[in-house]
Amino acid sequence: MGEQPAERSGPPDPVRGPWRAAMRLALAEAGRAGLSGDVPVGAVVLAPDGRTVLAAGHNEREAGGDPTAHAEVLAVRRAAAALGEWRLAGCTLVVTLEPCTMCAGALVQSRVDRVVYGARDDKAGAAGSLWDVVRDRRLNHRPEVIEGVLAEDCARLLTEFFRDR
Repeated sequence: MGEQPAERSGPPDPVRGPWRAAMRLALAEAGRAGLSGDVPVGAVVLAPDGRTVLAAGHNEREAGGDPTAHAEVLAVRRAAAALGEWRLAGCTLVVTLEPCTMCAGALVQSRVDRVVYGARDDKAGAAGSLWDVVRDRRLNHRPEVIEGVLAEDCARLLTEFFRDR
């Protein structure tokens, strides 16, 4: 995945910049969810090299009638299947919306090293907004969290989806 030019002028962002290309893939997945009537959230799981996509997913709750079919859960399940291992050590999950409590718990359980997200979710976020499940010191695994990657693009997709409803 090659790095795309920055959308805005100013100095490069060394924290968020490296994750833009992967977030664009997650945004494409989110668009697939929106086309089928699901909330447009998309996710990709990257291999430990930070570039190779192991799996992708988008919300499929409406499509499959499954309340657990969130983009993150589906991407993690598919990545584990691709690796033949439930532990996703070294992997990064990139998702367009801050994970909810269910997804945050799944990310802790899967042992991903890093969670990168776009838009904050002040109503249900569990990676720093409303709760901070992924960095709770009482848990045995705490992935690094990088927030705000292409946040405006991610938020716009959600805003347009709900405005049209």
